[in-house]
Amino acid sequence: MTIRVAVIDDHPLFREGVTRSLSEIDGFEIIAEGGSRDDALRIAENLSPDVMLLDISMPGSGLEAVPLILQIAPSQKIVMLTVSEAGDDVKAALQGGAKGYVLKGIGSRALADVIRTVASGESYVAPTLSAKLLSNSAPAPVSKFDLIHDLTTREREVLNLVASGMSNKQVARKLSLHEKTIKHHMTQIMAKLGVANRTEAAMVLRDALDRPLSQ
Repeated sequence: MTIRVAVIDDHPLFREGVTRSLSEIDGFEIIAEGGSRDDALRIAENLSPDVMLLDISMPGSGLEAVPLILQIAPSQKIVMLTVSEAGDDVKAALQGGAKGYVLKGIGSRALADVIRTVASGESYVAPTLSAKLLSNSAPAPVSKFDLIHDLTTREREVLNLVASGMSNKQVARKLSLHEKTIKHHMTQIMAKLGVANRTEAAMVLRDALDRPLSQ
């Protein structure tokens, strides 16, 4: 199935490069380009791309655009494609509703994999940024520590691999399970931990593992 993509970035040369690179990979169709928050809102409302690639530093602010886009197109999947490695930007993007966050140094094939991941319903944060979020995060609420013990052995195994940066597909391959089974496990894990995404689940696990060392 062809994934319909919109590229929103205020640097024309970069935008054209992304568009050209993805167009050369089977399974992708670039349906729109833009360079501002207003462009992103218009494209989301009128064209409904499967995935929107969105820069942060552009007229109107990419971070401010995310919740506005989701107000008019709640099912829109957004991937931030930016140079910013700031933890605050990553958190703001994910909390705003973005499903992915990657840096502009990513290769075209890797970017295509990220887009496929997000289009399939998963979230993705570059592993280096996930690690930074984990190392800089405040401890999770105490009540969540005990919730880790409510996970089954298999769920803890899945969460450990996800926290290491693996995608659902990679975890499934590692554990010799179907990818749908891993998605089901992650849904159960996030529900039990009371978190909204994979990164928050990994943060709870990290804090639970660190807790005995700090006592």
